[in-house]
Amino acid sequence: MRRYASLFLITFACICSGRSFTQSVEKEPAAVLELGGVAGRSLTEGQSSFGPTVAVEVTPIENWLELESGVTPLFRRHSTEWGLDFLLKKPWTLSDKKEFMLGIGPEWIHTNAYGIKMDSVAAEVVPDFMFWSSRKHRFGWYLEPSYEYKFGPGHEHSLGISGGFLIGIP
Repeated sequence: MRRYASLFLITFACICSGRSFTQSVEKEPAAVLELGGVAGRSLTEGQSSFGPTVAVEVTPIENWLELESGVTPLFRRHSTEWGLDFLLKKPWTLSDKKEFMLGIGPEWIHTNAYGIKMDSVAAEVVPDFMFWSSRKHRFGWYLEPSYEYKFGPGHEHSLGISGGFLIGIP
């Protein structure tokens, strides 16, 4: 039993330390902070909303999977909507300074319209274009069109676009 435990620990240590041996000189950021603004338009209700957005993105599997979680408050006349989303994204590197990702995931939405509060769940599809100022991916900007479908009352469909700054966190 002790022999298997030692073998397991050695194997685990090799797997965990293997990444440090294969890193290139150009180290990718541990996370990317997205700060920007968003504009949305309900296709069901025909109303527009605007607000800030902030998100954090990490890469658990290089070139295969990126995880993004963000919060967005949207404002329009007599209404406030808070959205929290979690996206699974597949990245494609177009060049040293350009990336494209396609993401999908759930979103929780809290709406306060005319004093009536409502929570709902939605699904979101997001193509993401990222443009970096250098190969080191420290600073850049992004553009994210989106489609959202709410599963709550009214089954609202909406389109949005967000854009802003990228900050690589070492």
